[in-house]
Amino acid sequence: MPKRSSKPPDDENMAASEAVARLTRSEADELRSQAAAILGSMGGKKGGPARAKALSRARRSAIAKAGSSSLQPCPVSSYTRVPQDVGLSIPLVCLSAQAYIGAMNKLTVERRIAVVQALVEGNSIRATCRMTGTAKGTVLRLLAEIGEACAQFHDRTVRNIKAKRLQADEIWSFCHAKARNVPAHLEGTPGIGDIWTWVALDADTKLAITYLVGQRDAGEATVFMRDLVSRLARRPQLTTDGFPGYLEAVEKAFGWNGVDYAMLIKQYGAGHETDRGYSPPVCTGAIKTWVMGKPVRKDVSTSYVERQNLTMRMQMRRFTRLTNAFSKKADNHAHAVALHFAHYNFCRVHQTLTKAAKGVYQTPAMAAGLTDRVWTVADLVALLDQNLVASN
Repeated sequence: MPKRSSKPPDDENMAASEAVARLTRSEADELRSQAAAILGSMGGKKGGPARAKALSRARRSAIAKAGSSSLQPCPVSSYTRVPQDVGLSIPLVCLSAQAYIGAMNKLTVERRIAVVQALVEGNSIRATCRMTGTAKGTVLRLLAEIGEACAQFHDRTVRNIKAKRLQADEIWSFCHAKARNVPAHLEGTPGIGDIWTWVALDADTKLAITYLVGQRDAGEATVFMRDLVSRLARRPQLTTDGFPGYLEAVEKAFGWNGVDYAMLIKQYGAGHETDRGYSPPVCTGAIKTWVMGKPVRKDVSTSYVERQNLTMRMQMRRFTRLTNAFSKKADNHAHAVALHFAHYNFCRVHQTLTKAAKGVYQTPAMAAGLTDRVWTVADLVALLDQNLVASN
């Protein structure tokens, strides 16, 4: 066994060890020869400026051969061990944490695709780890990166939508704990407790035009509706449920009579607010209520967007009720939602749309004219590199 350094290895030293571990045998042999030549030229001396400079050249060469052009030396050199086939313990430059994450701990494209595929098909984080052999922290880090990339892609791509019939709704979930179970010292903390996902769907193309993760109040409704307006290219008909916050939000976003708007107010059996248990409330009827414009009565419906709510609960494990897979952090929740809608719009073949196209596979994005093909998970993963290039 090679001798361990007397100095406890920190994260940067471990990263440096992994850099050397990536050397091929021939490169390791070359490094060993260089080190042996250095020690021989020093005549066995233990110190000296010349020896230090020579060793510095050797360790820079080792890192360069490991293929890490972004690695930077630490201000203070530290010792670490090299692979056993090198057979010598020489000082190596340290790696910064950013360089380690960016260059040394980067998943292969195939592994990224496997992880994302597992996530979009409704698997939990730990199940994804078991299926792909990937560490939990790595899966969460990839979820955050691809979630951000998908959110930015959606923001710049889903624009100028010529929707005729829109349906909007919000779906409940929670982070850390349900609102009634939040500990006293965490009450009022942003991102803890009940959390809602707002969705606006095109009833014809089934495209999720916009979405928002936040609270269920008039302020969030206004932000949601204003974003919706910014993505439309024509005057649509809009249907929402009976949440009062929509009334002010729609008028602020579209202007009075700027949209053909109606509410579908559902009626439930007595006691549905206090005696629900684990069963859904019984809907006893629905009232179509005019709000503004000239909405067509037969098109006043929220059926499609409510079906999308079911898709969300089935395709995102953190939305599934009565499990311990709920979100622990609001950021991860939002990233999962962004990934879901990118996959839903561009990758997931829609049966109704495909049937209407006489068997030609169709996604909501294809029906809306945003793309001319069915995307794959590999295309979503490729957004990571595009996002990196854009940020630089």
